[in-house]
Parts: sequence; C-alpha cells; structure tokens
Amino acid sequence: MKRIVVALGGNALGNNLKEQMVAVKSTAKAIADLIETGYEVILTHGNGPQAGMIRLAMDELNQKDPKSYPVVPLSVCVAMSQSYIGYDLQNALREELLNRNIIKPVATVATQVVVDPDDPAFQHPTKPIGRFMSQSEAEQMAADKGVQVAEDAGRGYRQVVASPKPREIIEVPSIEKLIDAKQTVIACGGGGIPVIKEGQHHLKGAAAVIDKDYCSALLAADIDADLLVILTAVEKVALNFGKPNQTELGEVSVAEMQKYADAGHFAPGSMLPKVEAAIQFAASKPGRRTLITLLDKAKDGLAGKTGTIIQG
Repeated sequence: MKRIVVALGGNALGNNLKEQMVAVKSTAKAIADLIETGYEVILTHGNGPQAGMIRLAMDELNQKDPKSYPVVPLSVCVAMSQSYIGYDLQNALREELLNRNIIKPVATVATQVVVDPDDPAFQHPTKPIGRFMSQSEAEQMAADKGVQVAEDAGRGYRQVVASPKPREIIEVPSIEKLIDAKQTVIACGGGGIPVIKEGQHHLKGAAAVIDKDYCSALLAADIDADLLVILTAVEKVALNFGKPNQTELGEVSVAEMQKYADAGHFAPGSMLPKVEAAIQFAASKPGRRTLITLLDKAKDGLAGKTGTIIQG
C-alpha cells in the first residue's frame, strides 16, 4: 500500500461556507476513489479565503464592541479555519466511504507548526488571504485597518500576511498513531497553526499563515510518504503559461524542475510555491515523487496517465 499526502487546493473547498458545502462532496468522491484503489491517504488543505473571512468578521466585531469582542490573533483564526474545514471534509468523506461500504474512520488533527521568529517573511508579507477586492476597495481597507494588500495573480487585490517557512510539525506523533490505526487523517490545515517556541516548552501563536504546500511537503517527509500529491487548478504544470509557446510538463527530474524555477517560469504567488514544495519532497529521499494535477485527475495522475510528476 502506497502512502500519499494529498494537498487540496482552493478549488476543492470553495470561497465561503455555502460553496464549501458543495465543493467537499465532489472532493470526497475523488479522495474516496484513491482510498478504494488502495492508497493510504493523508489529507492537507489550504485556508486562504476562510482565514481571511474569519479575521475580517472578528475585526469588525472588535471595532463595534471592543469590550465584548477582544482582538482575535491571526493564529487563532487559522485554528478556527482548520476546525471547520476539517469538520466539513471529514463529514463528507466519512459519508462517501460508508456509501461505498468502506468502514474507515476519518479524523481531523488540530496541527501546530513551528516557524522561525526571525524568518524574513515577517518583514515582507506575501500570503494572500480573504476575499478578492478591486484596487480601490483594497486601498480603502489598507487605510482603514492598517493592513497590507497586494494584487493576486491577475484576479484582484487581497490582504497579504506573513508566510514563514514551516520548521517542525508538533503533532506528527499523533498523526502517525492515527495512520497506524488505519484512519484517514486530515492534518496541517491551512499550513498549520503557526507557533513560535518560547522557553522550554511553551508554544506562542504567530501572526502568519503558512503555505500549505510547503507544510505538506514537510509532513510527507516526516511520515515517510511515498508520494506527495498537490492538487491545483491545472492538469499539468506549464512553461510559458498562457503564451503561444506554452509547453506542458509530464515527467520531470528534480534538477530540470529546479532549472525551470530558477529561470522564472512559475509565478511567485501561484505555481512557484507548489513547484518548490514538489522539489523539496521529491529530493528528500530516493524514490519519492510529487504529482501536480487537477482534483478530478488525481487517480489518473497516480496511474501515470496525466499530470506533472517530479522525481529525483
């Protein structure tokens, strides 16, 4: 049985509660297909829209009534998003598995991920969260709330926050015990709850959102997965994306993929983190591979029929 970490992209979750309830049903079918095929699946997911939505709601309550609604740290917003996304995912996946007469528990682990307080990312926020806005809306938000905003891959403007690299996943022992108990685990939601080590044992929440693909690569290495599957909005990674000379990539070596990344083929706020995470995992041990493809092509991708495969 091959052990795979599947990192769900935003298209697997939707942008709000209503969309998420619909999206997780089709997501559950695709994941159940992999489990039914015989893969040992560990799920991770993003939380950009959800964490931003929670943060905005908490900030608005605080502005209206500071005494009743104190400021909610960003790390707590990430924890909230982990819980409710995990709830929807595990509920939908459990139902889909039972409909197929597959008796396999599904569990969500609230996952803390250590970051370095001196990471340069804290001085240069780049991680988009929350809803898309027009430029004028974004500038108004920046003026009113003192946050930073940036244009996001041609789709509009969003708030940006620090996105430090993950260093250590605290709950790995718990995740491994659940996997050994034959459970399907949902972990590292939203890249994990960012924490900083203080003193001997204390973990302090950090004002950040960790990139879920980097965290997924770290988790996959920690639990000795065979494959990392990064699901996104395209079937294959492409060079010269959107141009007349666009070229889709099939099987690519780590060295080749690094060369393409260094040449600037992948957008920093879009495909580049996925490619870097893919390289990180594939290069971490001989025989490991990363697949990047669409959610509904995951099964075919794992069978070698489509997608981009990065291998050492």
